[in-house]
Amino acid sequence: MARRWLDQSFLGRSLWHIVPRDHRQSSQSLRRRQITTAAVVVVGAIVLGVSLRIEPGSAWFYPSTLLLAAVWAVGALISGPLYLGRIVDVRDETPRRPVVQPIAIGLAMGGVFALGALLVRPIDPLADQVANVLQFAIVGSLPILIAITVINGIAEELFFRGAAYAAITRHPVVWTTAAYTVATAATGNIMLSFAAALLGVVVGLQRRASGGILAPILTHCTWSMVMLLALPPIFGLR
Repeated sequence: MARRWLDQSFLGRSLWHIVPRDHRQSSQSLRRRQITTAAVVVVGAIVLGVSLRIEPGSAWFYPSTLLLAAVWAVGALISGPLYLGRIVDVRDETPRRPVVQPIAIGLAMGGVFALGALLVRPIDPLADQVANVLQFAIVGSLPILIAITVINGIAEELFFRGAAYAAITRHPVVWTTAAYTVATAATGNIMLSFAAALLGVVVGLQRRASGGILAPILTHCTWSMVMLLALPPIFGLR
């Protein structure tokens, strides 16, 4: 019964039901991708750690975050081919580009995190960790912050669910989630690392099911926008 539900439901088609595809790589191409992604993870973690240690409102914040996006995106593009992916439409069993489903999942995740923020808010040590990240969301131009949030979400998924996922031959959902969490841990912020781990599992399953990066990108960007707009008011920062 559970297996049938996973195969037929909205969530099952989005996160579990694997669409057939042929993305085989030669051993030489796989080795090149593995070396490239390993190097980019290290560089990206360093840049991320530095960017989130910049004082909110600093003129260096925007360039540093765009540099980080460039690291992820360029690393992904030079590693090898990337694919958008498809999921099977529950209405007519036709493979289609995933659009509505990943946006809906991103909104749902945003709602869950917003509820979680209400629970975390009275716990001072955890609330302080969240507030430290949100300082960057309340200083400067909101349209620019929105653009940077989207750009970084796209770049991270290009790399972690695109290049890195394709570089791992066994348990890629587990290992790409771990790599994403470790890279985020360079910030020293436990709450940001926790969010990265949960997001990584969801978008990793989307990558596994669809065979591409479109669903992870849409879910990641939708979730990030909800966090950017909803969390500051919850913590009294906007």
